[in-house]
Amino acid sequence: MARSEAARTALLDAAERLFARAGIAKVSDRKVAEVAGNTNHSAVSYYFGGRRGLLRALLTRHLSGLEEDRQTMFERADSLLGDVRSLVVPVTNALAELPQPSVRARFVNQALHDPVGVALLHQSADIAPASTRIMRSVASRLAHLDPTIVRGRAALMTHIIVSACADAEEQAERDETTPRWHETGDFLSDAITGMLLAPVSRRATTTGSPGRDSAVTP
Repeated sequence: MARSEAARTALLDAAERLFARAGIAKVSDRKVAEVAGNTNHSAVSYYFGGRRGLLRALLTRHLSGLEEDRQTMFERADSLLGDVRSLVVPVTNALAELPQPSVRARFVNQALHDPVGVALLHQSADIAPASTRIMRSVASRLAHLDPTIVRGRAALMTHIIVSACADAEEQAERDETTPRWHETGDFLSDAITGMLLAPVSRRATTTGSPGRDSAVTP
């Protein structure tokens, strides 16, 4: 690995750990450089153009790593459950391959609650086209529901995946155990499919959906 690429990777790894544990807003770029072992305290600006570029690089690293697995599974999907598994299982598979204890799920959870992170995720269709295609397929399979309900449940699906994986990751580190990611993927896929198909107690009104729908599911 070239020296500049090694320095860039070290910064990404340090930022991911720090953001996951302390929160994105509470960590300075200088701290990221220090933890990465970089004596240039402006290293984040040098390599990424600033905080936004750093977050984009972190999210790109995560999302692009899911693409091949998601596309392969989606090509075989023939049901709503198949579509949901195409979104969920690549995430838990990727987490299972990380050195333990990992912090990736907790970083993504922090990004989903950070204004810049949320904005970047909504602009990420170009780096996660498979996710976008799967979400469209999910919506088409739920065409019998009010579109507002579908958007709200799609947003809830994203939060379920991210928060559940972050909780499992944190629990495993606290207990000094290895997360059971494959079982987690199966459980989440079944639960989310049930949520998407749940009955509607009353039709949505002008109050809108419970949250913004995401073009990309982290």
